[in-house]
Amino acid sequence: MQVGIRSTGLYIPDNKMTAADLAEQTGLPQEVIQQKLGIKQKPIPSESDHTAEMGIKAAKQAIAKANIDPGAIDLVIYIGEEHKEYPLWTAAIKTQKEVGAVHAWAFDAALRCGTTIMAIKIAKDMMLADDHIQTVLLAGGYRNVDFINYQNPRTRFMYNLGAGGGAIILEKNYNKNIVLQSHLITDGSFSEDVVVTTGGTKNPISAENLEAGLYQLDVLDPEGMKQRLEQKSMVNFLTCIREALAKSGYAQEDIDYVAMLHMKRSAHHYVLQELGLTEEHSIYLEDYGHIGQIDQILSLQLAEEQGKLKKGDLVVLVSAGIGYAWGANVIRWG
Repeated sequence: MQVGIRSTGLYIPDNKMTAADLAEQTGLPQEVIQQKLGIKQKPIPSESDHTAEMGIKAAKQAIAKANIDPGAIDLVIYIGEEHKEYPLWTAAIKTQKEVGAVHAWAFDAALRCGTTIMAIKIAKDMMLADDHIQTVLLAGGYRNVDFINYQNPRTRFMYNLGAGGGAIILEKNYNKNIVLQSHLITDGSFSEDVVVTTGGTKNPISAENLEAGLYQLDVLDPEGMKQRLEQKSMVNFLTCIREALAKSGYAQEDIDYVAMLHMKRSAHHYVLQELGLTEEHSIYLEDYGHIGQIDQILSLQLAEEQGKLKKGDLVVLVSAGIGYAWGANVIRWG
């Protein structure tokens, strides 16, 4: 019994912030924005680009591409961000309604930028364990760019945040784009390094907090986090890739394409070099920035459009997210 990716869907807002715009807002040289941070431009949301709604648009696209009756979907998993239309709200149930998945049930999943990787594993495991789950829709949106203060140097590594929506349809016994094994790592020593300090039970919303800009993302211990990440981040990133490959019966020499999240240019090149790959084996998302957990769907769809994927290719989806979490899925394409 196997699970395959039947289709993907993508929604990218029309509004863009360019490297020149970022340079103006941050005070950084445009060359640093483009070369070091690796951003030529990134999509940002319009007033109508709400988080779950962007995922719904991507989901409708994926359903159309798969040419399936949405009533045949058995499970909907929301893979977007917690920052969405309403707080304390289950976006998966709204998604289920809007796409017409009338026979499905639905829930939200969250692991920050690692959510898509995690949800693919969860969905596959549930499908193999439950005879009644044949088709699963993963869909969600991302616009955490709303929480970025471009005058806060502590959050410089998040200046690449953008907006968009993505979707994946998984089907049991679909004999194409087979989902093999996954590997995830989480490390709680980073759990309170990157947070929005206001709005939770520790520091409720108040006029004073809002006036002070405390509703935005911040890094509470920037130097400590940097030191700990330098020791662990790339090691865990590569470990997830290699372990997922080993579980699937492969090694890094077998990789044909890596769908990687957007990160600074030097880190992207470092990962490819460590895997013995070249730039031809991935797509650097310099025209999109970092759309959180949508990056892997975006990279996969761009690779398909650009003819980078062929039958039999071994594809790795890989992510890292604040918290901190790292993860990888392996897919036998075609």
